[in-house]
Amino acid sequence: MTLLKQSFNVVADSYEKYRPTYPQELFEEIIRYANLDVDDTLLEIGSGTGKATEGFVKQGISTITCIEYGHNLAQLTQKKFASYPAIEVIHSSFEDWNHPEKDKYNLVFSGTAFHFIPHDTGYQKAASLLKEDGVLALFWFVHIPSHEPVYKSIRKAYESYAPHLEDSHAPTLAEFIEKQSKQTLESGAFLDLRTHTYTWNQTYTAEEYVGLLDTHSGHQLLPSEPKESLYQEIKNVIVTQNSGVITKTHAVALFLARKKNYY
Repeated sequence: MTLLKQSFNVVADSYEKYRPTYPQELFEEIIRYANLDVDDTLLEIGSGTGKATEGFVKQGISTITCIEYGHNLAQLTQKKFASYPAIEVIHSSFEDWNHPEKDKYNLVFSGTAFHFIPHDTGYQKAASLLKEDGVLALFWFVHIPSHEPVYKSIRKAYESYAPHLEDSHAPTLAEFIEKQSKQTLESGAFLDLRTHTYTWNQTYTAEEYVGLLDTHSGHQLLPSEPKESLYQEIKNVIVTQNSGVITKTHAVALFLARKKNYY
């Protein structure tokens, strides 16, 4: 798990450049559910390059403590929000972070990062850091396999160079939501679970699409030779079969829940 967590740190600049942003509607929904105002305090678990942080800042909420395991990612986020004095970036894993006991938050949130934390640790610690009426917001990008001809050809490249990353058997969006909902409720720390999904299409050049793939941990951990061959073959497929561009469907699943008051 440590290697996976650290893989994003190696590609901090690429992560900022190629990863899509979360939709504005997601942050509006969180703010409504949690009844947040501009003076409320937020805790972010796994801030990365601050893409989720930025969503709240654009909504006028900027008193945010960001916990980030990757040193390069933490530095990038600190620089990105240097003009916001109420945003604090702490370089630490969430599990090892020794938080001040007096600090309690209106919202604890995590964007595409909470799965790196052991369940028996993450949910309980998140609940302990929330105020009595606090809210947990977890959201993830969920991969949606496509069966268009260009993606079928791309799968053949994976079969040759990285068969374990071939996506035809990836969980569906509904399966992901069911699994994550069950984990949240079985933690015993939260109730009143609500889920929302957001989907959209985004077009990439061959170079941009490979840049996006390279920000994913499974691809980052590939040995250099098969990775280079895989990326070159994917680019060739997009250029020769799809006029040099490819459209990907992005999906984000949001999970909202309230803290049980006995914490």
